[in-house]
Amino acid sequence: MKIVTVIGARPQFIKASVVSRAIAAHNQTDKKPQIKEYILHTGQHYDQNMNGVFFQTLGIKEPDYQLHCGGKASHAKMLAEMLTGIEKALIACRPDFVLVYGDTNSTLAGALAASQLHIPVVHVEAGLRSFNKQMPEEINRILTDHISSMLFCPTYQAVQNLAKEDISEGIFYVGDVMYDAALTFGKMADEKSKIMASLGLQPKKFHLCTIHRAENTDNPERLTQIVLALVEIATSDCPVVLPLHPRTKVYLHNYNLLATIASNPSLRLIEPVDYLDMIMLEKNAATILTDSGGIQKEAYFFRTPCITLRTETEWTETIHAGWNQLAGFQTEKIVECMTGNPAKSAIKAYGDGHAASKIVQAISCF
Repeated sequence: MKIVTVIGARPQFIKASVVSRAIAAHNQTDKKPQIKEYILHTGQHYDQNMNGVFFQTLGIKEPDYQLHCGGKASHAKMLAEMLTGIEKALIACRPDFVLVYGDTNSTLAGALAASQLHIPVVHVEAGLRSFNKQMPEEINRILTDHISSMLFCPTYQAVQNLAKEDISEGIFYVGDVMYDAALTFGKMADEKSKIMASLGLQPKKFHLCTIHRAENTDNPERLTQIVLALVEIATSDCPVVLPLHPRTKVYLHNYNLLATIASNPSLRLIEPVDYLDMIMLEKNAATILTDSGGIQKEAYFFRTPCITLRTETEWTETIHAGWNQLAGFQTEKIVECMTGNPAKSAIKAYGDGHAASKIVQAISCF
């Protein structure tokens, strides 16, 4: 059996690493069929710190097919370039399945190219909905779900979301592969990461922030309001550490916000960090402020309170369980959430840490 795995962005590298490990484990048994995995990297994340470093850290093999569809291209141009490159690779490889992750342009391009060639699409992290169609990620995940043959859902809510859209076949609740990753790489981070010492940070005496979604970075009012909140929150006793996404860095400059940030030396901008270092920061932060879907979950996995810089989330169970608060982008609301302390409870929906092996088993039996 041949599978082409399409990846292009940081969260997909993480998810693919645990599924690729499960494929390798499957192939070491006498279970049939043996699975040959080919990695196709679209190049959506083109920065070395967002790409090569993650491959090295996570132990992902070099891509069998490497495209160069990142950069500053529009969504339409990026998607067109990806479709052309992916189609060429699929015609050459002729896989039995194309496996895609999450909700990026790479996800949709892989699914569309496969469906046009009548190759079954496997969607890992299917069924998530923010119910905000202004987000390109929402459109990508909806379209991908509707052309997929196998839909692996990370939560019960995701299964229900698909049912509401009349998708009833090929659905599997397996739990969250990001929980698998947190268990696998959390221990590795404890052993290998030196980020806390290198930044001079003490556990639970700093806040961690990430900003990367276009709805925040591309909107000067939203990004300004978020920056003003961070300037107010950061103190010498509890600084805010902000690993800077390449896109965010550009817009901070374009909107003349670097001077505002520099007004408070306790708001510390740092270069993007590798996954193990990011895990260590997440585990040790007093609070995480983020617009990332994946980091909202990782915050829960490491039992770190989270404030989401959006007005909605795909991971509603983190809100209901008290580990996450929706702050939006207004300065006052973000600061207000910092003083909130909702009652917290455990979340069972993310599975038992064996989502990847369940995915591989289901594919091998399909």
